[in-house]
Amino acid sequence: MAPLTPLRPGSALRERARPPTAQELAEIPWLHSLTASESERARAALVVSEVLAGEYICRIGRPVTYWFGLVDGLLKMSNDDSMGPVITFTGVAPGGWFGEGTVLKHEHYRYNIQALRKSRVAGLPVDTFDWLLDHSLGFNRFVMHQLNERLGQFIAAREIDRINNPDLRVARNLAALFHPLLSPNVGDILRITQQELAYLVGLSRQRVNEALSTLSDKGWIRVEYGGLRVLDLPALRSGEL
Repeated sequence: MAPLTPLRPGSALRERARPPTAQELAEIPWLHSLTASESERARAALVVSEVLAGEYICRIGRPVTYWFGLVDGLLKMSNDDSMGPVITFTGVAPGGWFGEGTVLKHEHYRYNIQALRKSRVAGLPVDTFDWLLDHSLGFNRFVMHQLNERLGQFIAAREIDRINNPDLRVARNLAALFHPLLSPNVGDILRITQQELAYLVGLSRQRVNEALSTLSDKGWIRVEYGGLRVLDLPALRSGEL
């Protein structure tokens, strides 16, 4: 399926950055694992930017400057066409933080992160990330769990690539978006369109619609206005059709 056409933003994300609101801070999961002094330092450094549909947050080859998290919206992680056909590695749902491996190694990005719709993204500067690693046990635990779950996620993604059944491909990709640690703010319902899901899965919108009907008939999901409600997450992860 053709990738989302990128937009040329009128201003850099950093130029649009603003302090997070109290509600946005409350939705950042790792802040709750910090001590009062650690949290104060992190909150002072955090910024939030509005991202347009099709705009990139991270680009292959760019140096890492922030650790990013999705406050609201939907993102996709992919390669680019310089490496052959564009492949989507995973989606990022609300509450998800990503790129900690790149930040830990202070590397250049090896993937693109692109907004599938207008989104709000939070960023923690690299130097504050490093300070928290040096001083916060709670932060270290969160990052360790993130890396462990991320490894499992990408192992599952390789398995999904080998699934020939389109209905199961959609099921497994939905399960990844409902991951309780990597997407903690999704809950039981994900606000996503069939076209957005098609971009993430690599199928046509029509084929995704057929798959959703099959999964709904099985009682695994329920299609609701503006989104999908999960009824049986274990079945989405490992069930057979």
